[in-house]
Amino acid sequence: MRLGVGVATINPDGSPLTGDVLVGGARMAERLGFDSLWFFDALSRGFILPDPLIGVSVAAAVTTRVEVGTCVLQVPLRNPVELAHRILTAHLISGGRLLLGVGAGSTRADFEALGLDYDARLQAFEDALPVMRQLWRGEKVGAANLTPWPAAQGGPAVLIGSWGGKRWIPRAAQEFDGWIASAGRTNLNTLVEGIERYRAAGGKRAIVTNISVDLTGSAEPCPDDGPFHLRCAPDVAAQRLRRLRDLGFDDAVLVVKSGSEANLAAARALLK
Repeated sequence: MRLGVGVATINPDGSPLTGDVLVGGARMAERLGFDSLWFFDALSRGFILPDPLIGVSVAAAVTTRVEVGTCVLQVPLRNPVELAHRILTAHLISGGRLLLGVGAGSTRADFEALGLDYDARLQAFEDALPVMRQLWRGEKVGAANLTPWPAAQGGPAVLIGSWGGKRWIPRAAQEFDGWIASAGRTNLNTLVEGIERYRAAGGKRAIVTNISVDLTGSAEPCPDDGPFHLRCAPDVAAQRLRRLRDLGFDDAVLVVKSGSEANLAAARALLK
């Protein structure tokens, strides 16, 4: 199983993020052996995160090996033509390393901040995906024609973020390049049920994201009926990660509260 990590959004000492910290965090995570770097998408929640597409572009520009991804980009918050253009640019910069995790969104405050209808998000997501894929192929959609660069033609790998959706998990398997589950929003039983349905539908790449890490926690086994996390002793955390691997997940994406080198190195050492 590959191990990814969310790129630091604050300084290790708790002070606000700077450009140097973002760049340094991406480089350090690659040097420590992580397989992928991830950026999250949130607006108007009382904190600020880097724009995910700018984030993956910066991370890709200062690294050479790791994949870079969004988990997950809320498509209905943006105009699909404008968004398709920005995604193509990030895809070009990443040289094929971009994993585009997308979803309909699940937080009303993000939509209200932009004056958008939260209840219409699922249909907006459904409508936007084929438009963007057509534009990435160089097709004209209405008056829009992006004429993609040859190196970005076709667009990036698209993975569907769906925590337990009866409809979207099979579609992720059959129509897209992968599925992203959220450990922060589901428990182990939901992850088990989801991976079984995904594999039964022929799905290939399955990723669990939002796995909170705090290795100063208890050595007692973690309960399975709450959000899946690694807020426990290192041995317990390593065992829980192996459990995900044995279930058939291909990637796990960790969220380390303080992105110091010591903390990141300890998190990377959980999975040999």
